[in-house]
Amino acid sequence: MTNIVIDTNVIVSAALSPSGNPAKIVALISNAEEIQVFCSAEILDEYKRVLAYERLHISKEAQHTIISALMELGRQIEPSLSIFPMSDESDRTFYDTAKASGAILITGNLRRYPAEPFIVTPAGFLQKISN
Repeated sequence: MTNIVIDTNVIVSAALSPSGNPAKIVALISNAEEIQVFCSAEILDEYKRVLAYERLHISKEAQHTIISALMELGRQIEPSLSIFPMSDESDRTFYDTAKASGAILITGNLRRYPAEPFIVTPAGFLQKISN
């Protein structure tokens, strides 16, 4: 089983571009028994808040579908707070959840996280699981 944590930018990209790598990852979650997505209450709250931004023009139906799938298929944990320096504190919950669950953190913005092998881009993740 491959454990993953998905950064909000990947979820938003999946909603906006149904044929892109982020959308492929979201589809894998619902179609593969080999992938377990992990999140925290804080991560779910951020997903809900960001998907609802009017400027993104993501329909209420799409928002509901994405959040419902993640709540149903995801495993919610409350990770311990790390002390690793982060450039943006809002990213800490993703990092901490990935560390606590032994998961791969999938993000479209590697610069916001420490350079660690468990933090990958959507393309890097898809390449990793196809090998």
